[in-house]
Amino acid sequence: MADTRPNFLLIVADDLGYSDLGAFGGEIRTPHLDRLALEGIRLTDFHSAPACSPTRAMIMTGTDPHIAGIGSMLEVALDSFVGAPGYEGHLNDRVVTVTELLRDAGYRTMLSGKWHLGETSTSKPHARGFERSFAFLPAGGSHYGLGDVNRFATVESVYEEDGSIVESLPEDFYSSDYFASKLLEYLGEEKDRPFFAYLPFTAPHYPLQAPIEDIARYRGIYDNGPDALRARRLARLKALGLCDPDVVAHPVVADEPEWNDLTAEEKAWSARTMEVYAAMVDRMDQNVGRVIDQLRADGRLDNTVVIFLSDNGAEGAIVEAMPIYGPIIVDRVRRYYDNSIDNLGSPTSCCWYGPRWAQAATAPSRLHKAYTTQGGIRVPAFVTAPRFERQGTVGHAFGTAMDIAPTLLELAGVVYPASYQGRDVAQPRGRSMGPWLDGLTDAIHPENSETGWELFGRRAIRRGKWKAIWLPEPLGTGTWQLYDLAADPGEANDLAQEETDTLAQLLEAWERYVSETGVVRTPVSVFEIGAGFGV
Repeated sequence: MADTRPNFLLIVADDLGYSDLGAFGGEIRTPHLDRLALEGIRLTDFHSAPACSPTRAMIMTGTDPHIAGIGSMLEVALDSFVGAPGYEGHLNDRVVTVTELLRDAGYRTMLSGKWHLGETSTSKPHARGFERSFAFLPAGGSHYGLGDVNRFATVESVYEEDGSIVESLPEDFYSSDYFASKLLEYLGEEKDRPFFAYLPFTAPHYPLQAPIEDIARYRGIYDNGPDALRARRLARLKALGLCDPDVVAHPVVADEPEWNDLTAEEKAWSARTMEVYAAMVDRMDQNVGRVIDQLRADGRLDNTVVIFLSDNGAEGAIVEAMPIYGPIIVDRVRRYYDNSIDNLGSPTSCCWYGPRWAQAATAPSRLHKAYTTQGGIRVPAFVTAPRFERQGTVGHAFGTAMDIAPTLLELAGVVYPASYQGRDVAQPRGRSMGPWLDGLTDAIHPENSETGWELFGRRAIRRGKWKAIWLPEPLGTGTWQLYDLAADPGEANDLAQEETDTLAQLLEAWERYVSETGVVRTPVSVFEIGAGFGV
């Protein structure tokens, strides 16, 4: 008898801005993702962690990254984190992954793309439930293959297939193309069992690199600068009903010159970095289209639940200003790369676009990746499948990346266990979106549910429409700030002095979050490491 349980295709973009896709207000050509988003349910209040690997831990386990082993980024972990439960720097044995449970339930599980959840023998993809995997293991690197400098300058690009090191790649390797090709290969190997296919791109994570023909498509589009782009994107978001027409956008915060203070040459170079970025998003979309077209041709698409999200807000780091890593990266770029304007985007270039372009994409929200503000954690996301009652709508319910695993397991008819392979495992902090997607409930989470975030000492706690944030100076006040997100999604009007009782309740909720998840109270020194840091 045929297994009619739904297939799952989970697509994750790396550092994609909230309004980059056409269906979310952007001018970048993304017809394949747009079609999926418009046919499905676009999520306007969906949240990640402030940075990459913590979000991936949320996705894979359905629980908080401080429980799953990614309490901090391994790349900048402090000595004080050593030995602390939840700060191992890789998926630990306190959690079971959604792929382990789906595999055990008869699903064919496969991954092609970025992993970034550990390089130990017990934390790599093949050890955490993937039957087939082509995995890029570290945080970032060249999109054109092996041996090039990556963002940390001291770590080589590492690919593994089914647990074995990949020694060579094709000469025409480009990350988005190859990840899609590998996934198509895996999808074609067996068609009898339902599948869970995970396609986590490394695009558009810097270094910004893309095929020249895709870059050419965006020539001149960004010549008016990031402020003009921000205004266009905001207007489009309002027209699409993705934000309130009266929304007050948070002002841009950037420790770099205003656009009008740049020379003509500096403007041209900066605009070109944005052109390359747009080309990366375009190319990613082309490859999503290849996968979707094949599933449609195979007759499998209608029984496939597609989930898409970015792993955090747009990357706004000024890499050259990063403590510790910045000088190393800049030195290697100067010695080994050609960042002249006509070479940007090529395999021999290594560039990024900075906080002003990033905040064009996170508007109306505050700041960008690496921060617990909405600009760092509110991400573009959608779910689509013909089975859902809410298809073709815009959904404003609060949700997080921790909701993905419970959703998939419920749809597959898999019960989350109290123990796995003889060990107790943490239960999901996320909730299934299934009843909400089917129109049976008005919300994914109960009205007064509490959700916390912490990374690099930056903190946030949310209950309903209220959110409290603690950021160190200079981008914060060094005190708790309070925002009514229903009235102020841009986090522009601090109500901490007016709503003292509400703030006090949220601070009690924060202490509960710390106790439940094992957050290590971070010393001030980590702020210097984390300043402007995005991984």
